[in-house]
Amino acid sequence: MKIDLKANEVVIKAGNTLHTSGAKESRGKLIITNQRIYFKSTGDTTDADDFEILPKEISEVLFYNKLMIIPQGLDLKTTDGRMLRFTLKGRNDWCRLITSMN
Repeated sequence: MKIDLKANEVVIKAGNTLHTSGAKESRGKLIITNQRIYFKSTGDTTDADDFEILPKEISEVLFYNKLMIIPQGLDLKTTDGRMLRFTLKGRNDWCRLITSMN
């Protein structure tokens, strides 16, 4: 897996995740740099499943739980109304990094 970093861009955190968008699920890597958030799919998926989010496009960062008590991951709500769900470990650290980008 390789992503093209922009000038002066540094990876801060990367980890495995399951991205859910409606009925579709994609396994991949969630990557936070000092300039953006990037999702890179792995496995039998196409590059069309990859996307990036700029900090100014995020309106809310929410925790979500399974059965209302088991921590699962993060929901990112974008300014255009999309809800991006990421199942991952260490969601407190991820949330802190994402909210500090704005």
